[in-house]
Amino acid sequence: MTARVVLTTGFAQRHTGGVREFAVEASTLRGVIKAMEARYPGLGEHLEEETSVAIDGELHEVVYTMPLRPGAEVVFIPRIEGG
Repeated sequence: MTARVVLTTGFAQRHTGGVREFAVEASTLRGVIKAMEARYPGLGEHLEEETSVAIDGELHEVVYTMPLRPGAEVVFIPRIEGG
């Protein structure tokens, strides 16, 4: 099944040459990350370590086995860290 993946502008500029939106074949969040890693080697680690995830407009704790509905929108949002 296809999911729509969206990255923020700044994150995309640093990691994908500015490309912000992708269609990937994946049925779980782990599958999305693996598909993005296949396109941009090294990106999977950045997605896992530096972002939070919103699926269909709802912010989620990262659960890599979470099933995605067909056509789900997966938005990776850079984490904001404070001291």
